Amino acid sequence: MFSRRSMLQGTASGFGYLAFAALAHEAAAKEPGAAKDPLAPKASHFPAKARRVLFLCMEGGPSHVDTFDHKPKLTVDDGKLFNRGRLSGAKLLASQWAFKKRGNSGLWVSDLFPEVAKHADDLCVLNGMATDLPSHPQAFLQMHCGVFQAPRPSLGAWVLYGLGTENANLPGFVTLSPPANNGGPANHGSSFLPAIYQGTKIGAGGLGRFGDTTQVSNLKNPRRGAEAQRVQLDFVQSLNRDLLAADGANPGVEGAIEAYELAFRMQAEVPKVMDLSQETKATQEMYGVGGEGTDRFGKQCLLARRFLEAGVRFVEVTAGGWDQHRNLKTDLERNCTGIDKPIAGLLADLKRRGLLKDTLVVWGGEFGRTPTAQGGDGRDHNNKGYSIWMAGGGVKGGFTHGKTDDYGFEAVEGRTHVHDWHATVLHLLGLNHEKLTFRHNGRDMRLTDVKGEVATGVIA
Repeated sequence: MFSRRSMLQGTASGFGYLAFAALAHEAAAKEPGAAKDPLAPKASHFPAKARRVLFLCMEGGPSHVDTFDHKPKLTVDDGKLFNRGRLSGAKLLASQWAFKKRGNSGLWVSDLFPEVAKHADDLCVLNGMATDLPSHPQAFLQMHCGVFQAPRPSLGAWVLYGLGTENANLPGFVTLSPPANNGGPANHGSSFLPAIYQGTKIGAGGLGRFGDTTQVSNLKNPRRGAEAQRVQLDFVQSLNRDLLAADGANPGVEGAIEAYELAFRMQAEVPKVMDLSQETKATQEMYGVGGEGTDRFGKQCLLARRFLEAGVRFVEVTAGGWDQHRNLKTDLERNCTGIDKPIAGLLADLKRRGLLKDTLVVWGGEFGRTPTAQGGDGRDHNNKGYSIWMAGGGVKGGFTHGKTDDYGFEAVEGRTHVHDWHATVLHLLGLNHEKLTFRHNGRDMRLTDVKGEVATGVIA
């Protein structure tokens, strides 16, 4: 016979106590201590400019000096020796793509992004970004979790914890094709926050530049219909609640109860949101769906828009393959072509639906690349200065914040550390990064650790 503890560890499809379920459901409904919904919408600390976040994560570190950080002197001094820090003795490598001023704002964007460049007046480019280490695992974790030295909740988990979600039948935090490496699940995990705030993974990264866009695993039970599953789940939940009553507060048990209920509701709702056939052919083509090289990322961007529109608070889309130590000309061009049309379509679609004004869209990777050559046709990691851009959600459009030196090696003006970027994202959502805390190990923990300043200059 199963104990209450062993029942907690199982799955709903593995339990056979259906004969007791009606009684259990009745008892659970009358239980006065039923948990309050932890995903219910919550008030922000102050009026917010953004209601939701879409993070377009470029795993590997895209080259800022070839995309959004125009460096004329790098072109003039191409081939000369660079004598600073760890790059001493390396030769400068000019960008192989022309930069042009785009839009009414005159924002500098290279020819690698001709479609995104049409939205230059919506982009807020942060050219003074910096992070602590030029190493993928550490920098990727820091970009997502604030620190890399110890397990911490991810940015998406903090946002969900602070604001809740706007659709009780969907996860509040969705991550599409997250990578298996560079911290793996920790990048969308909840760490010491309750488990209900972790990201729901859809698809898997590591299968190519844009990962896998398959459906959610185990979304449909092949043996039982919804009614039978509900009866079964009610019994399982009654045992979990008995365990809570006997042992007292237990975040693991509480998280399991909440996760089971959400998973049950998701079975009906998620397939509808992920059904791209509901979109017109023109919309799909706008995202590059069906196009050579753009189909996979286009589908991910379209799925992201559908999740955001349905009330999901935080969506992340990952595209891998940006670690160009060699074959820079071929690989960077291919990568940018694969995402250019989908992102431009996404921005246009969000705008026409009235969603861009309160959706914060972020594009960027864990660091940038060196202004010097590696192996003749490549660039090494650079954490001292790089670019990301944001759009919508209350940021200034057609605006550049921060600056790197003449070669793009190091931030020299408007330096924005990852802690500052996190503080700014939370601020745009109406959250004070110093007040968004969770008591853990005797300390009020937060995303920005003990640092971080809001980059007020980027706020419209």
